[in-house]
Amino acid sequence: MPAAPRGRQRWAFRLIVGALLVGALIVGGTAFRVWQVARVDERRPVDAVVVLGAAQYDGEPSSIFAARLRHAEELYEEGVAPRIVTTGGQRAGDAYSEAEAGRAYLVERGVPAEDVVAVGEGSDTLGSVQAVAARARQDGWESALVVSDPWHSLRARIMARDSGLEAWSSPTRTGPVVQTRETQLRYIVRETAALLYYRLTHDSLDTPTAGLG
Repeated sequence: MPAAPRGRQRWAFRLIVGALLVGALIVGGTAFRVWQVARVDERRPVDAVVVLGAAQYDGEPSSIFAARLRHAEELYEEGVAPRIVTTGGQRAGDAYSEAEAGRAYLVERGVPAEDVVAVGEGSDTLGSVQAVAARARQDGWESALVVSDPWHSLRARIMARDSGLEAWSSPTRTGPVVQTRETQLRYIVRETAALLYYRLTHDSLDTPTAGLG
C-alpha cells in the first residue's frame, strides 16, 4: 500500500481515538460534578427557598416530593429565607398542580400560608425555574436556595442561574432517590445525560415520569 494512504489512515485512527478520549473526559467530568455537587449543602441566607416539584396524587405529594418539602420546611425554620416557593405545573387530568399540592402540604404542617408561594407554571425543571425567576423579578427578590434531590442539584442550580436567579443548592438527604446505591447510580447517569443535553441545546430532557421536577 502506498505511504500516503497509510498515513491518512493513521491520522484518521488517531482523530477517532482522540475524539473518543475527549468525549469520555467530558462525560466523566460531568458525572463527577453531578456527584460532587450532590454531596454539598450550600445553605445560606437567601430571599427564598425554592422547592422543585415532583409527582403529586390528588393533592398528596409523592414520597420524593414530600422529602423535598420537609427539607425546605427545615431550612425555613432555621431562618434561611422568609419564604418558600413551591413549583410544578398541572398535568392533564390532574385536579391540582404540583406547586399547589406542595403549598397545601407545607401549610398543613404549620408553615404560615403567607410565607408559601405556589408558582404553578412549568412542566419540567427548566420551565419551573424560569417561572420562579419571572416571579422573583415581579416581587423584587433575587436569591434562592434550590431544594431537590442530590443528583438533580447541579443541573437545577445551573438552570436557575441561567434564568437570572442568584442560586445555590441544598439537596435533600431523605426519600427513595437516596436509599440504595443502584438508585443513586441510575440517577447520576440520567442527570449526566440531561446536563450534557442542556449544555448543548439549552433545553430540558425531563419527561413527565422522570420524578425530577
